[in-house]
Amino acid sequence: MNTRDIDMLRGSLWDKIILFALPLALTGVMQQLLNAADVVTLGKFVGKHAMAAVGNNISMVGLIVSLLMGLSLGANVVIAQNIGANRIDRAHAAVGTSFVLATAAGIFFCAVGEFLVAPIFYFLEVPPSVVDMAKTYLRIFLLGLPAMSLYNFQAAIFRSKGDTRTPLIALAIASGVNIVLNLLFVLQCGWGIAGVAAATVIANVVSALIMFRALLKADGVIKLDFNALHVDKAELFEIVRIGLPAGVQGMVFSLSNLLIQAAINSLGADAMAASAAAFTIEINVFCVVNGFGQAATTFVGQNYGAGNLPRCKRATWVSMGLSAIFMQTLCCVILFFAENILSLFNSDPEVIRLGVIRLWYIVAPELINVFMEGLSGALRGYGISLTPAVITLVCVCGVRVAWVFTAFAHIPTYATLMAVYPISWFMTALVLVAAYFYHMKHLKPARS
Repeated sequence: MNTRDIDMLRGSLWDKIILFALPLALTGVMQQLLNAADVVTLGKFVGKHAMAAVGNNISMVGLIVSLLMGLSLGANVVIAQNIGANRIDRAHAAVGTSFVLATAAGIFFCAVGEFLVAPIFYFLEVPPSVVDMAKTYLRIFLLGLPAMSLYNFQAAIFRSKGDTRTPLIALAIASGVNIVLNLLFVLQCGWGIAGVAAATVIANVVSALIMFRALLKADGVIKLDFNALHVDKAELFEIVRIGLPAGVQGMVFSLSNLLIQAAINSLGADAMAASAAAFTIEINVFCVVNGFGQAATTFVGQNYGAGNLPRCKRATWVSMGLSAIFMQTLCCVILFFAENILSLFNSDPEVIRLGVIRLWYIVAPELINVFMEGLSGALRGYGISLTPAVITLVCVCGVRVAWVFTAFAHIPTYATLMAVYPISWFMTALVLVAAYFYHMKHLKPARS
């Protein structure tokens, strides 16, 4: 095995899950640093209206990125199951198929996104003071989608065999490039919001190229072979079968957040700026939870392929326990220093006050997400991806739509709107727990 690979099939679990999940969580944090660098640069050097413009893009960007990341998760599961079952030829075929799918998906969603820019901002009822800046940012950002798609799929390939450090290194370099270019394009060139968007695109290209070079030089099952760059129908079917529902599950959150963003917009520029700043903080907590959730997916995937069901179940609960410990530690730090951290983005007292409200409503009850991400991740490792997607669609979307048009319509305050997050999480977690135990009783053997 490569020195960065983790043997998921043998030995203790807790230390290996930490070694897998923490670099993955830090990778997520690095991805958010790309967004945070944009928000901080604009908030400090351009103004809160530019900050609000980026905030209006968060849900739209999340919609597309969630689908791409979900599809890449399908590649992770399929390759991991093949590795666990020692189906080396099928794993090779899945790697080549994943690369082709990543390229095609990135180009497709770039084109669709550019076409939908105007209708989306019309739906969001973005105020005239920020709409032009928001459109400019999104149109430039979308040009980097092919590179972003390639990075996510290539990272999923490395993670399938237990290497989470290579994607972290690539993204760390890209984040540094993004920060430097942000300052150069905004302070020296005076390009404003277009400059930070261009910097993000270049950073995405850098991360994709680093991962591409790493795949070409990789040893063993994941080495990229140009002769294998074709679509294997069987592996493509499995990747899409698992990945598409996972992507839809992520999209549901983004779709419901589009509705919430429209409600936030109705409260003014301060609320929009506060949400943009708070989101860049709170999402880092989710990165920790998501890192351990993906650990559950990959550990379960390999051991399910190997036919070791008891180890699959242990990996699920160990991942969730470790997730709770690391996540709660980070939550306490964020809530204690909430005002100080928010002031790094913008010094406006009202923006900070509203940002603190959002952090308490979203970061404090984050423990609920441990159950949501842990159990969803484990089910995907077994190849069961549709169930968590449907549950999320019904519970998250249903609760949030109902809340916006009832509770928020009756009491249209920022705090009322933020309360929808923990309520929708709690309802979803309850149903997911029941679904998980149901599937454990009716689990089928892995494909041969």
